[in-house]
Formats: sequence, structure tokens, C-alpha cells
Amino acid sequence: MSTKIRLQRGGRKGYAFYSIVVADSRAPRDGKFIEKVGTYNPNTNPATVDLNFERALYWVEVGAQPTDTTRNILKGEGVYMMKHLRGGVKKGAFDEAACQSKFEAWKSEKDNKTNAVRENEAKAKKEAKAKNLEAEKAYNEAVAKKVADKKAAEAAAKAEAEAAKAAEAEAPAEEAPAEA
Repeated sequence: MSTKIRLQRGGRKGYAFYSIVVADSRAPRDGKFIEKVGTYNPNTNPATVDLNFERALYWVEVGAQPTDTTRNILKGEGVYMMKHLRGGVKKGAFDEAACQSKFEAWKSEKDNKTNAVRENEAKAKKEAKAKNLEAEKAYNEAVAKKVADKKAAEAAAKAEAEAAKAAEAEAPAEEAPAEA
């Protein structure tokens, strides 16, 4: 029996969520599986992976063949790095403690990179929000200025019209005594 490590789709339409499963290679994608070793959510940035590391490592070491996407996920989580390091221990290149220290160094470097990406994304979002707020303030000030100019023009026109009416009212009054 040939085993595969692959993704099993779940979630609603347009919002995929995957289980990482070990299954017989002849089983359908969403069909029967041997063991569930984790989950993968590509909808978050960066994608969220929840993996039972020891079981995934066991299945890779006993020869389960991952699909391309699953292989990338397992590499990102360090399963293949640990398999490589354990191979070095078996050959006698270094001991188990050195294997663990190398893996921890690799994992901390990877976590630092992931945190940097998250921080940069949050910073970019914050800057974009501030930029949009400034643009909105400038637009609101321009609109307020236009409204104030329009009201001033209307007030000037109204005052001019009242002055004209007052001048007309005074002009006939002055003309009437001249006729008499």
C-alpha cells in the first residue's frame, strides 16, 4: 500500500480550509484517510499551519510521499529539516543534542522572519490608514472652504440686493418732492 500525505479540502465556497492527512494513494481527495496530522488555512497572511510535528515526521520517515503543496508546507514547518538532521545523527556526523540545537536555531530564525513580515504588514496597514485619513481631512477642508466661499458669495449678493432695494426705495422718495 502506497501512502500519501496530502490536503483534504474543507470550508465553504471561496474560503478553503484544508486538513493535512495521511491517506492511501488510491483514496479520493476528500475520502477515507489513515491519520490527520494537521490543518492548513491559506486565508490568513501569512498562512496558518497547525501541525502535529512528531506524527508528520514519522510518516515522512516511513516513506509517505507528500504532494507538492504539502511538501512545501512540511518544509516550511521544518519536518524535512529534522529528517535531514536525524539522518546526520544516524550516520554519526553529530549527536542528538547538536541536532536539536541546529533545529532550534533554524526554527528561531524562521520565526523571526515571520514576525518581521507580520510587523511590516501591520506597519504598512497603519501607514495606509494614516495616509487615507490625511487625504480625507484635506478633502473635507477643501469642501468646507468651497461651502464657506459659496455662503460668503450668497451673503454678499444678498447684501448687495438689499442695498439695491434700499437705494430704489430712497430714490423714488427723493424724486417725489422734486415733482411737486
